[in-house]
Amino acid sequence: MELRVERGERIVGNIYKGLVQNVLPGMDAAFVDIGLERNAFLYVADVLTEGEEGPDPAASMRRSELRKRKIAELLKAGQEVMVQVIKGPRGTKGARVSTRISLPGRYFVLMPDGSHVGISRKIEDREERDRLRDLVAKMKVDNFGVIVRTEAEGKSDAEITQDIQYLADIWTEVKKKSEKVRAPALVHEDASLLYRALRDMFSSDVSRLIIDDPDEYEKVHEVLKHISPKLLSRVSLFDGEESIFEHYNVEKEMERLLRRKVWLKSGGFLVIDEMEAITAIDVNTGKYTGKTSLAETILKTNLEAVDEACRQLRLRDMGGIIVLDFIDMNRHADRRQVMAALQKALKNDRAKYRIGKISSLGLVEMTRKRTSESVSQSLTITCPNCFGRGRLPSPETISLWVEQELATKARKEDHDAFLIEAHPQVAEHIIGDEGENVEMLEHAMRRAIFVRAKHDWPLEEFKVHGGSLAEMKKSLMPYRRAQVLECKVVPSALDEEDRVGWANGYLIQWEEDSPRENQTKIALGDVHRSFAFAAPVKAKTGATEVP
Repeated sequence: MELRVERGERIVGNIYKGLVQNVLPGMDAAFVDIGLERNAFLYVADVLTEGEEGPDPAASMRRSELRKRKIAELLKAGQEVMVQVIKGPRGTKGARVSTRISLPGRYFVLMPDGSHVGISRKIEDREERDRLRDLVAKMKVDNFGVIVRTEAEGKSDAEITQDIQYLADIWTEVKKKSEKVRAPALVHEDASLLYRALRDMFSSDVSRLIIDDPDEYEKVHEVLKHISPKLLSRVSLFDGEESIFEHYNVEKEMERLLRRKVWLKSGGFLVIDEMEAITAIDVNTGKYTGKTSLAETILKTNLEAVDEACRQLRLRDMGGIIVLDFIDMNRHADRRQVMAALQKALKNDRAKYRIGKISSLGLVEMTRKRTSESVSQSLTITCPNCFGRGRLPSPETISLWVEQELATKARKEDHDAFLIEAHPQVAEHIIGDEGENVEMLEHAMRRAIFVRAKHDWPLEEFKVHGGSLAEMKKSLMPYRRAQVLECKVVPSALDEEDRVGWANGYLIQWEEDSPRENQTKIALGDVHRSFAFAAPVKAKTGATEVP
């Protein structure tokens, strides 16, 4: 199982026409303005120079020569440069970019300004490797480097030709656009999460692709007609009564991904700590006492930990420096066995990795490359109560949990209205900008929905109540147009530069600019079940105030 989370705008894979802002000889790097909030970071090793090939620079330049290159000799402030994002922004750091452009397709990765042809190591048949290499050579893809992906094995000449031509056409469009725009500008946006999943994951090894959205289902059919018609029969639309995550127990697995402690089948456990600079995975015997010797108990626990740790690396998409702290093993043969098992388990990982040797204390250092945030960083925020020592689910994540509980109650309970009570940040996510989210929820559930904030509740606490629409309107809606009331003004959970108001748990959004005061009188405009538009007032209008 792999979990991919995409929220907001994803920029990894995007190609920009950038403008070099600063060249830093001391860091052998440059900062490039690509039109984002923070400048992107371009390291000297990621700069493609004339006479050098994109995928394998050592093929035309010796590594010793590459190490001697100076950033000041390659780039100047004010210079325009085409770059691709290889790592998204994180925390206070901007995106990392490279001038080594690559365009991934179904069967190939195309690299402009190169000529190297590489074949996936997973294609082991010698005749098939030669066939694919000859086919690429016959196509005469001038000025392009090509990497043949595993999925190309056994594909017809026509399918392969179509994929390469498709990628070459994309590059032609990228070059045309880059010539027309001024830097900084986006010239190519990478594919959506759905398309990338089809391109990179949905292969002949996958038995089924199950989708719960009819519109996305139709999109998948259209895409597969062009890139892999033979897989169309494996796509199905989920129409069960419960949610697709609930039906396939994905929710429970997602909850486990946010826990520090992961239990092993034998009774041992892992403790996983993700920190800014390093990720530590500690192995413990826990409840497992074994049936033979202590050495055998430790070996069995460590071997079991290898498989689970590698599984967690993939599921959580953890990257950077990772230290595996196995239980101490006195026998050299046991340490060799654990390392062999680790190498084998990591072969299933599509991310690039490097493993060091195991120490006498059972420590293994490794690095794993990822291009975006880990699952923990995507689904959680820094805990405001412990100042970063622990983590909580983010308001957006909790709002999704609320929606799932609402969907379950709507199926099981015969009510025409529901009241959702939650922390203000969660409530605002459920309502959305101008009520967009709650309106979609009401349409999907075919029920009236009232959302109210509870300012003294913990972030993760929420309740969903069913009831009569008439009774809820009577008790929850004392508001009307032109009514004047006091409200508390706070930063918005949706946009940190914006502000919203709260009046007894009722959300206030602004008809025009938001007030700067923390406490203000307002006059209501359009009134809805979960929120109202309003404008600040400086003097009484004669309308009744709500206490």
